[in-house]
Amino acid sequence: MGEKRSVTDAAVRGRRVLVRVDFNVPQTPTGGIADDRRIVEALPTLEHLRAHGARSILVSHLGRPEGRRDPKLSLRPIAHRLSQLVGQPVLFADDAVGYSAIELASRMKDGDLLLLENVRFHAGEEANDPAFAAQLARLAELFVEDAFGTLHRAHASTVGVAKRLPSFAGLLVAREVRELSRLRDAPIAPYVAILGGAKVRDKLPLLSSFLGRTQLILIGGALSFPFLAAAGHSLGATETEPGLEPAVREFLQAAADRGTRVLLPEDAVIERPDRSSVEVVRLDAVPSDGRIRDIGPATQRTFASALAEARTVFWNGPLGLAEDARFSEGTRAVLGSLRGSTAYRVAAGGDSAAIAEALGVIESFNFISTGGGAALEFVQGADLPGLAVLPDAR
Repeated sequence: MGEKRSVTDAAVRGRRVLVRVDFNVPQTPTGGIADDRRIVEALPTLEHLRAHGARSILVSHLGRPEGRRDPKLSLRPIAHRLSQLVGQPVLFADDAVGYSAIELASRMKDGDLLLLENVRFHAGEEANDPAFAAQLARLAELFVEDAFGTLHRAHASTVGVAKRLPSFAGLLVAREVRELSRLRDAPIAPYVAILGGAKVRDKLPLLSSFLGRTQLILIGGALSFPFLAAAGHSLGATETEPGLEPAVREFLQAAADRGTRVLLPEDAVIERPDRSSVEVVRLDAVPSDGRIRDIGPATQRTFASALAEARTVFWNGPLGLAEDARFSEGTRAVLGSLRGSTAYRVAAGGDSAAIAEALGVIESFNFISTGGGAALEFVQGADLPGLAVLPDAR
């Protein structure tokens, strides 16, 4: 994919610039900000716009209010945090469109930042309603897309506005495209994918997209359960998505046909009711009341050994129930083995960054994407509507 026209090419001084950012941050039970990583990732673009005298109007969503105003999903706390990060007051409009937004935008000075209220409080956002997109577009003279995590959605604030204003890619979007393109377009072999997590049915397309492009796929977490069941293992009381055995067998045959090896766990850490300690068992010896919670030490060694020769690595999803300290060691050990590797190492999808930080393996990666579904779709080779609408660089 070619480069997109960059915000660095835009004449922004004294002009109102609508910036789509991704401030959909995790929240604490009391409505605070649990992790401000996505806000921090937007700072390079915002600092560039401030330094060049733009009047930046920021639009974002938070959560899933489904077109209704929900005080618990207000962006007001994010405006406070952003003010702290940039070292200047950030104006806040109590609606994404209408009088408040128009009035505050009209009074902005060069270098000002204005954050609009949650754009998903309006049903027209996710419907990509032309009238709602036009209301957003009227606030500004230029549009900058810097919310990589939303580019797989054809929404009013991603696609609708970009069709109505001169549009540019922000610095974060440009970096995401540049880094992830190395996986999609020209990965250096041996290329190894480490895939875990749950939602097996949803991840089968991702798995299939690696066939013929990777030399090896390491599968752990709940993602491995249907594969282990199809191989004849009894998984005890482990909950497994039903009805996937035919799809799994078809996938494994396709992998063999296309020259991609698939490695599955050979042992597991299990939990049993009424027992305070956990156990390590072989996959052919899971007791009837045992629930698989993590990969075992033998699997950790096998996976780490397989990664030693890799030149490109992609990781998505924990290899066990990593939010529980008793079952986090498998993911930590395998990802930790990447430290110091000469491979190009990328993590993407879902809460990868939060998991990597919690497990102390952030330094194992060259790049951690801010995108969830958008990153996974991009790596699979899908066109992202919010990216396709941006003009190519000349």
